[in-house]
Order: sequence, then structure tokens, then C-alpha cells
Amino acid sequence: MSVESFDPKQQAVTVTPAALAHFRRQLGGQQGKAVRLSVKKSGCTGFKYVIDLVEQAGASDLHYQLDEQVELLVDGESLQVLSGTEIDLVREGINQQIKFVNPNVKDECGCGESFSVD
Repeated sequence: MSVESFDPKQQAVTVTPAALAHFRRQLGGQQGKAVRLSVKKSGCTGFKYVIDLVEQAGASDLHYQLDEQVELLVDGESLQVLSGTEIDLVREGINQQIKFVNPNVKDECGCGESFSVD
């Protein structure tokens, strides 16, 4: 995947207020840590989302300062797949989970673990 054709300001990944609050809690005030979003090949349809708490960015990562406490790093190698994605935190009863609303997804596996793009 190539990032040369993408303008990071136009191709941003967005984060809802609920997801931002969740990331803030996950970071727990740990100085120097950031949330990193990437994809990796996995499952029966192609890709899976990966969210890590990291201490430093990768060489190709794009930096988005979401607020004074939360920095989002987006893997530049994954940008073509992630472009336009919204990250949300949804609650269903007593359960909550991170949800990705990705306009690039063309198909998802039955269990919801992986997805494909064109």
C-alpha cells in the first residue's frame, strides 16, 4: 500500500467523543503513550484492525493530537485501508466495544473478525 497519493489532512481517521473518552481512560495519564491504529492481514476476508498503546510512533505513522491527553497514531502503511474510518465506542447493555465505521469495507466475515476492501 502506498501513502503518496493520500493527503493526511483530507484522509483523517475520526474519533467520536465516546471513543476519545475510552482512549483517555486506557492511557490513564501515562506520559509519552499514544493510541496506534493499524491493520494486519488476518481472517478469512483479509484484514483486521489493531489498536495498540505505544510509547513511540513508527517511521510512517501519521500523528493526530485528539486532545491534550490523547495522541492518535495512524500507520501510514495502513492508510489506504483506514482512510475515512470513524472509531466509536458502542454500548449494548452492560457490554461496550470499539466499533469501526469504515467506508472502504466491501465485505466482512460472519464472525466480524476480519474484512476486505477493494
